[in-house]
Amino acid sequence: MSEPINETGANKETIIITGVSGLIGSHVTQHLSDSYNLVGLDITPPSQQDTRTFFIETDLTEANSIQKSLSQIKGEFGNRIASVIHLAAYYDFTGKSSPLYDKLTVEGTRKLLQALKTEGLEVEQFIFSSSILVMKPTDEDEKLDHYDELRAEWDYPKSKLQAEEVILVEHGDIPVVIHRIAGVYDEKCHSLPVSQQIARIYEKQLESYVFPGDASHGQAVIHLDDLAECFKQTIIHRKDLAEDELFLISEPDAMSYGELQEKLGELIHGKEWPTIRIPKVVAKAGAFFKNKMAGEDEAMFIKPWMIDLADDHYVACIAHARQKLNWAPQHRFRDTLPQIVEFLKSNPEDFYKENKLPVPDTIKSE
Repeated sequence: MSEPINETGANKETIIITGVSGLIGSHVTQHLSDSYNLVGLDITPPSQQDTRTFFIETDLTEANSIQKSLSQIKGEFGNRIASVIHLAAYYDFTGKSSPLYDKLTVEGTRKLLQALKTEGLEVEQFIFSSSILVMKPTDEDEKLDHYDELRAEWDYPKSKLQAEEVILVEHGDIPVVIHRIAGVYDEKCHSLPVSQQIARIYEKQLESYVFPGDASHGQAVIHLDDLAECFKQTIIHRKDLAEDELFLISEPDAMSYGELQEKLGELIHGKEWPTIRIPKVVAKAGAFFKNKMAGEDEAMFIKPWMIDLADDHYVACIAHARQKLNWAPQHRFRDTLPQIVEFLKSNPEDFYKENKLPVPDTIKSE
């Protein structure tokens, strides 16, 4: 638990951030700490905590823990909360089922909303970080709109969609904003699919030359700084928003898989990297046997179930966010790629560790 905020923050509005110790939470706190009293809730403290953030250890799967934390917030900061930014969620790209998808992402959201009402806090806004993956992918020449068809294919987006449904039932008089967020990245990458693709090309793995989907398709992304600014603008404009709002948060275009391959090849090895399309049945068989043969300490990123999603194409229309939040991303992924690759080339081991990738023996420090 942190020390109480000093008197310099007495006149600032109060923001509660769940999942404050995560990648997005740490960026959001850095972005908002000058303007608001920030209260961070998480089961573990941030690794680099901003001393201006009041941290309370909180288990969001336990109603008593949530209630105790909110009672403390009420005592320290008063009854009025300008916004709750709800980031806490469970995710696992291995595809393994986990009870935490329901206990944390879905029921944790329900418990939090119920506790906010039980404690009698005057919450002016509840912001939920959902995922663009809850939506059905578009055709190549189309963009997603914020009320397009839904199609959550695996446990992570399914849990996000279920949490959205919980919010619409449980929010009561609390105005809600749902942000369906694209894949995040920054200058050190911090995007698991992209860092895996970079590593395959850097190591010249056989898998780096083949792709089981349409290489002209791509995935929507958003820079962490732009996402943090989006949260800030959502808070600033809260009195202008409807009782329940939905926004797609993304860059307005996306690099195709093929374009990304070529660019990474040029940046890493000084030449374009070819992409050979292979049948999905072949890719599934290869992924199955590689996962089967992997040792206990080896974690294979590509799973057979991912092959069916290789054709997914996500490009979002962000006109609604531009209009109502006065927000637009200032970064572009293709412009940031040289900095990402420079980070890799300047210290490969740091790149692998920063992106939680197994460090190959060939680049391990002596």
